[in-house]
Amino acid sequence: MRKYLLGTGIIGALTSAYSLLRGSDQQPFTWRVALAWISWAITFALSIGMIRDIRRASHGEPVSDDSPIAGNEHKYAKASGNAEGTARKKSRKK
Repeated sequence: MRKYLLGTGIIGALTSAYSLLRGSDQQPFTWRVALAWISWAITFALSIGMIRDIRRASHGEPVSDDSPIAGNEHKYAKASGNAEGTARKKSRKK
């Protein structure tokens, strides 16, 4: 769980939320502030979606075609212990 929560997307979303919260005391709520919060919500949703896709790929489940990791699921898959997975690991070390 730690590897998901400490991802750069989540950390970036949390730091931007902190900045938005600090700045919201100093200004009235306008359409620019609303756009900033909508932008933050989109960023946060995308980072949660990426965490979900990585988790699905690591468990061997299919990932949707529009995911940034689509086609590279093997990079996130857990070692299955079969000969193919072991051969793939050995070939990377060479």
